[in-house]
Amino acid sequence: MEYKVLLFDLDGTITDSAEGILNSIRYALNKQQLPMLTDDELQSFIGPPLREQFCVKCNLADEEGTKMVELYREYYQKKGILENRVYDGIIPMLEELQKTGYRLAIATAKPEKYAKIIAEHFGFAKYFECIAGACMDGSRTDKHAVIEYALEQLSVLDRTTVVMVGDRSHDMIGAQKSGIHSLGVLYGYGSEKELMEAGAEKIVSTPEQIVKTFCDYL
Repeated sequence: MEYKVLLFDLDGTITDSAEGILNSIRYALNKQQLPMLTDDELQSFIGPPLREQFCVKCNLADEEGTKMVELYREYYQKKGILENRVYDGIIPMLEELQKTGYRLAIATAKPEKYAKIIAEHFGFAKYFECIAGACMDGSRTDKHAVIEYALEQLSVLDRTTVVMVGDRSHDMIGAQKSGIHSLGVLYGYGSEKELMEAGAEKIVSTPEQIVKTFCDYL
């Protein structure tokens, strides 16, 4: 087995985006005069598709969930997108992986438009061969669909050489569905239990351990 391509989730894996996401959710809930969610319920929005989470957590129909996403974006596009920070150790990790010869890409359920703005603003776009994300119209939000899109953009022929790196169950499940390997990270928003139950092949605690996993492998 030879790993060559590493796909990275964005929220909770490259950046700590909780502040902007949670502020945007609170804004949408207030605009629609819906009950405020608990901190744990708000945290559950980080990673999964937004419309689905609004429908589940707020007991909304699909059309209402779509409206909540529109309100979410009112705040997110103006302020929330940059209420964000790159995790410590990420830039050195990306530099080392790139130097070692890995092909790197982002595969995120966040709209691709936003992912590219964030990557450029925080200076890590240059490390990634492609940035694959959801469409603004709400399509391609499922992680499996995003991974398939990323693999297509990268013209990957041998899926046994690809690893999905992420912090939530959706990353691990999407990897399984696409027939690629998976690595869970614990410094993001998911728990070890969540990642293990979702089928993570390996779990690490820090960006430095990601480097050790892949660079020592070679």
